Amino acid sequence: MNLHIKNGRVIDPANGIDAVQDLYIANGKIAALGSAPAGFEAERSIDAAGLVVAPGLVDLSARLREPGYEYKATLESEMQAAVQGGVTTLVCPPDTDPVLDEPGLVEMLKHRARILNQANVHPLGALTVGLKGKALTEMAELTEAGCIGFAQAESPITDTTVLLRALQYAKTFGYTVWLRPQDPYIGFGGVAHAGPLASRLGLSGVPVMSETIALHTIFELMRASGARVHLCRISSGAALELIRAAKKEGLPVTCDVGVHHLHMTDADIGFFDPNARLTPPLRSQRDREAIRAALLDGTIDAVCSDHTPVDDDEKLLPFAEASPGATGLELLLSLMLKWAEEQHDHADALPRAIGKITHQPARTAGLPAGTLSVGASADVVVFDPQARWLVAPAALASQGKHTPFLGYELTGQVRATVVAGHLAWQR
Repeated sequence: MNLHIKNGRVIDPANGIDAVQDLYIANGKIAALGSAPAGFEAERSIDAAGLVVAPGLVDLSARLREPGYEYKATLESEMQAAVQGGVTTLVCPPDTDPVLDEPGLVEMLKHRARILNQANVHPLGALTVGLKGKALTEMAELTEAGCIGFAQAESPITDTTVLLRALQYAKTFGYTVWLRPQDPYIGFGGVAHAGPLASRLGLSGVPVMSETIALHTIFELMRASGARVHLCRISSGAALELIRAAKKEGLPVTCDVGVHHLHMTDADIGFFDPNARLTPPLRSQRDREAIRAALLDGTIDAVCSDHTPVDDDEKLLPFAEASPGATGLELLLSLMLKWAEEQHDHADALPRAIGKITHQPARTAGLPAGTLSVGASADVVVFDPQARWLVAPAALASQGKHTPFLGYELTGQVRATVVAGHLAWQR
């Protein structure tokens, strides 16, 4: 379909564009910006006056719950949530049931996502068989099946020899290993940030050193192997200091943070609100400020939704017994706009915010997405940066209705989402 998006404020951080101009889409690709290409005839047009036109969002951590956890969410519900949130490309962790450790499972997931014809789904393969941390998976076969990297999800490898072998293997073939730094023993079974608040509430804690000890180990193994590592969902200021130093040293490392950690602290647990039970846990105010600073100075490469839908039976329980996780696909854009709004000293805060959820995560994951360059796949989001909406279960398409932001009024509402040139969703 030939699509003409007119009069919108086009923001494309990858190309340094921030101007009111028209966008032309033909044959599933970006055909032109500004003036129409020769012979272009629009079959459909969208008037984006007063709206922002940006690349479709790229989310580095979205659990779609298939296969195995369909009672929590289905591919249909989460793909719908993605396009309603303006997310056109997403990376899903391998902790499904069965685990994504065989090519057939990866191919099935990719096939199911293709049939739905909404967001682009890129699975991570399991680094070890069954995520058990013992035997390495057939990474080459999983890559052929469509995996873009390898991860352990929430299952740390206790045997560092296995992790070293995995990194050496990945380096040989040029694969990226995605790790969430967590010590397998310190903080194991903890449910909240280890601090005065957890002590007062009688909750078992996860200390910051659980993250930093794991990072020291990962960096030593990276120096030995030369492998490229992406660190997932960093939660503390101390960890960001180590990553900053590692980047300065020249180690091939990137990192992301979950969008919840940009805004909330352990104080938001309030009176044991299970919606604030997340992994990694919400940290102290000092950690939150460190995350915000690291987003500005470039230490953090991307922000993800950390979308983890949980059903009522597993969430509406006492805090320590509730399953960790929150829905995030439909909140990612609004929460990034909220962060941009609060950066009063930075006139370019909005393009920066959009960059952290478009071309920067795409570059981190090695995906051809997150840009409006001519010839690129036409993945586009059109949103109203001023529209206000109330975060309520009825407003969310995701099957998971639990988020610590329930009851908040946020700005930024998606009006249309285009995936590979077709209008996937329109409000």
